[in-house]
Amino acid sequence: QVQLVESGGGSVQAGDSLTLSCVTSGGTFSRSAMGWFRQAAGKEREFVATINTGTNTYYADSVRGRFAISRDNAKNTVWLQMNSLKPEDTAVYYCASRLRPYISGRISDYNDWGQGTQVTVSS
Repeated sequence: QVQLVESGGGSVQAGDSLTLSCVTSGGTFSRSAMGWFRQAAGKEREFVATINTGTNTYYADSVRGRFAISRDNAKNTVWLQMNSLKPEDTAVYYCASRLRPYISGRISDYNDWGQGTQVTVSS
């Protein structure tokens, strides 16, 4: 069973930056594509960013150019660097892994999920 633990959330002002971390265990991280998703209050969970087992990445239009996903296979860790945060970025952010090495923005393609970390951006 793969376990994912997110950290790094918090409350910030618009325009600030935050970096989320996700440490995994119990799986084969180096062979798993990873993704970040978010869910705002009263809304459905949505895709944010994904990275394959290397450096190929893909972003939601709403965050492209502001967020950056990266990973270190030696540390079993994936990060989400979030810059120029906006109030509409407020959500619980989830890290997820999939059993395939390819990027995907589909929630159903991911097999394991973390518990989430809250990000709140005030104006």
